[in-house]
Amino acid sequence: MPWMEASIVCQRVEFVTLACAEGANISRLCRRFGISRKTGYKWLGRFEEGGPDALQDRSRRPHSSPNRTAKWLEEVILEVREAHPAWGARKIRAWLEGAGVTGLPSVSTITAILHRNGRVDPEEADKHRPWQRFEAEAPNSLLQIDFKGHFRLREGRCHPLTVLDDHSRFVLGVYACANERWQTVQGHLTTVFRRYGLPDRMLMDNGSPWGSDEAHPYTPLTAWLIRLGIDVLHSQPYHPQTLGKCERLHRTLKAEAIGERLFRSLEDCQKHFDQWRYVYNFQRPHEALGMLVPASRYAESPREFPESLPPIEYSPGAQVRKVQIGGEIYFHNRTFNVGKAFRGSRVALRPTLSEGVFDVFFCHEEVAQIDLKEHNCST
Repeated sequence: MPWMEASIVCQRVEFVTLACAEGANISRLCRRFGISRKTGYKWLGRFEEGGPDALQDRSRRPHSSPNRTAKWLEEVILEVREAHPAWGARKIRAWLEGAGVTGLPSVSTITAILHRNGRVDPEEADKHRPWQRFEAEAPNSLLQIDFKGHFRLREGRCHPLTVLDDHSRFVLGVYACANERWQTVQGHLTTVFRRYGLPDRMLMDNGSPWGSDEAHPYTPLTAWLIRLGIDVLHSQPYHPQTLGKCERLHRTLKAEAIGERLFRSLEDCQKHFDQWRYVYNFQRPHEALGMLVPASRYAESPREFPESLPPIEYSPGAQVRKVQIGGEIYFHNRTFNVGKAFRGSRVALRPTLSEGVFDVFFCHEEVAQIDLKEHNCST
């Protein structure tokens, strides 16, 4: 199967980057990228011989020259700023250094060049402050997912959906969605999981389609994730900083990919998102990573996405009930509501140390608790 037509070079770079990671499974990567092993090893060989340049079909201007003048170097700095208006002096210098440019001035000098040429808005510069964040211990240990606020297109609206690896800041997907329904999210996550494998946990907000409130914390989307063996975490209500990396990513997405553009359609928007994602993952230095690019810290997950979900199995001794269409189960001649998200599936009830109290499990996740004395079910 050939490479997808869109962003062929970007996909080659992503493939060889993941394939060169420690412990990478080349056969699995070829399958996930939809190419033969022969094609995969061909591009790996070219990359080993000539680096990233060998993966491209177009010529590139040399990054360095012994006769480069200060004026020309200043023009290079301004060219990078022109291509990436949201990048500051540190990112510009790190990118040029990684590209092989020698004799670079200091960060403060680059800042002065930007100011001197009217490329810095003083009010905008004052808005940037360092963020205090936790970090997952390894790639795919935790993914953050969220919708950025929608914006207008010439034809309708776009609801950008982002999927971010917490450890590496690698963006697994940016999707131009027509809505925020759980079916839309599940479709895009299926694409992500087929390409990169399954994560251990996912962190998301509390609104639709993630889980509407404390009384209804589960949705068909989160039930599907649990079924895949993924732990589902929700941010603290009214505290968007819990999803701080997604919030910061959305600021960058708006500044670098959306701006004041008026896209024609979702397809037009998706094309720009794909181009921006490649730059963000493979070219844009990240300050939280010591000016490395996210791709340098990411590796695919060894957990395969199952095209067919296996049957739900519970340990012997568990009392199993099927959830009815309204979200209820029948237990001890009574009706308890455990949530519509699980309708049609089987749940297991296990007794606790308290008499008459049972924990309700869906797969590995405790989703409710039943108290026979109170005729009560809490989620």
